[in-house]
Amino acid sequence: METIEGALFQDVLDALSDPVILIDGRKVVTSANRAAVKAWPALTVGTPISFTVRAPDLTEALDRVLSGSDRLVRGSLVERLPVEKSFEFQVSSLSSRGPVISRTAPAVVIALHDLTESKRLEAMRVDFVANASHELRTPLASLLGFIETLQGPARNDIAAQGRFLTIMREQGRRMARLIDDLLSLSRVEMSEHKRPVDPLDFMTLVRQAADLMQPLAQERKVALTLDGPSSPVMVAGDRDELLRVVENLTENAVKYGQTGGRVELVVTSEMEPKKPCSECQLSVRDYGPGIAAEHLPRLTERFYRVDVSASRETGGTGLGLAIVKHILNRHRGRLGIESEPGKGSTFKVTLPLWVADHSA
Repeated sequence: METIEGALFQDVLDALSDPVILIDGRKVVTSANRAAVKAWPALTVGTPISFTVRAPDLTEALDRVLSGSDRLVRGSLVERLPVEKSFEFQVSSLSSRGPVISRTAPAVVIALHDLTESKRLEAMRVDFVANASHELRTPLASLLGFIETLQGPARNDIAAQGRFLTIMREQGRRMARLIDDLLSLSRVEMSEHKRPVDPLDFMTLVRQAADLMQPLAQERKVALTLDGPSSPVMVAGDRDELLRVVENLTENAVKYGQTGGRVELVVTSEMEPKKPCSECQLSVRDYGPGIAAEHLPRLTERFYRVDVSASRETGGTGLGLAIVKHILNRHRGRLGIESEPGKGSTFKVTLPLWVADHSA
């Protein structure tokens, strides 16, 4: 289309966020907008739609509309390669009535809506609910079992009562930790789009977190050390959330890297005059058993655990690193993980430094 009207028509199509394709009576593409070409890079005007979009349901819908048996047909299609994508489509006739007579003029418009992200989110939601239910069901079943025992066979057994009540208290605390982490994750996700703007001294915050973790480190016989600049390291952040990040990573290092005997926290910063987005970094290193490479990409997934039994024994909920990831996303930061079996693990938090003209 080279006329002014044709150019304007193409501009209108390109302005639409969903893929739109025009087809003639031969099922040849006569026009396609940018969204369609982005979804199918091989889509070319002048070639049959079947060369690019191979979907039996779409072909059947086109046949029905072109023959005049239907003026509008809806359906869905799934593209498997190069990655799986899901679309819902609507095939509409451009003729006022009956079958298509002209073979070369635009006859049908295909409008598609990408469902890939919504299906992914729905799958995540279903998995999340299933995992949360499973994590709560186990301690709850344990509590109910002990309550029934205390009401029955152990009604008059003082020694058993003390033993069972201790276990019940631990199971109750486990459920409380899980609920607290679920609420924390929900709060962080809800505010993830709002970048914090208030300045705070990250070095002081890390020092406070290290002090809070010292009793746990001493209990586990782990030497916890901190190294960093004596001057303030200013970042824009939410104090409670960043404290949660440092505490989570340090607690994990102490608990899971306990066999290494020491955990090192190191803060570094770099401020260059011509780089307003200079960064600071916190490294949390342990010398424990380390983590195999295949687990590293999934560590920040909800409820993912390298060793389920070890995690539960140490009181883990499987949500700590997911919370860390979302907090860092909100702060426009990054989490890096380096580990090798037998050589320990290093978790690196990178945050942009605060500058006087900082804006959200």
